[in-house]
Amino acid sequence: RMESLPEAVLIRILASIPAVDLVLACRLVCCQWKNLVDGAALWILKCQQEGLTGAESQENAENWQNFYFLSKKKKNLIKNPCGEEDLQHWGEVENGGDGWKIEELPGDFGKEFPSEEVHKYFVTSYEWCRKAQVIDFRAEGYWEELMDTTQPKIVVKDWYAGRSDAGCLYELCVKLLSENEDVLAEYKSETIAIPQDNDANWTEISHTFSNYGPGVRFVRFEHGGQDTLFWKGWYGVRVTNSSVTVEP
Repeated sequence: RMESLPEAVLIRILASIPAVDLVLACRLVCCQWKNLVDGAALWILKCQQEGLTGAESQENAENWQNFYFLSKKKKNLIKNPCGEEDLQHWGEVENGGDGWKIEELPGDFGKEFPSEEVHKYFVTSYEWCRKAQVIDFRAEGYWEELMDTTQPKIVVKDWYAGRSDAGCLYELCVKLLSENEDVLAEYKSETIAIPQDNDANWTEISHTFSNYGPGVRFVRFEHGGQDTLFWKGWYGVRVTNSSVTVEP
């Protein structure tokens, strides 16, 4: 009978069961199974079996069940980050000058992107161009208790570059919003100026939100820029590979 099995053996058997079934079904079988599903040993084993652990994560993960689910769910929540779908999924678009344009890498007077997986970028014009996305955490599977109690890290990244024959400006603004879209936390970069005759290299900018308090339900990501020479066409800042991830 199952209840007569040593706990270590029972943990190994439970670790072979899908995580959702552990929480929704196995946890309800009896007090022993509930304690095992709520404990650390089972989830440490599942993380190890699925290659989700390292020395750093083992030291830092206080709640292994949440660590497991967050690690499995980790993905870029920004849709169409590299312009493969034109401007689809981007809202509140401000088309200053000749507006946003999507170009193939490396582009005129540009450099290849550090990752071979990125093939396109968005480019701005001679007046300010901005675009934004609002991400609904609940719609992405991050439940309210998780966001309020665990408060997992929210990591924001963006990449920008100028073309070597033109100067440009770049800005990034990211806000964590409540149910009513009140601003609970905000990161705003300085206005970054890239001079004319620059090296056209791609630069990553990043920010990590942590200990942001309860109530976060959305994140609003906005970036944009323009050129500084006011040349007709698309000589402004280039952006691509934007990302927002929820991490343990």
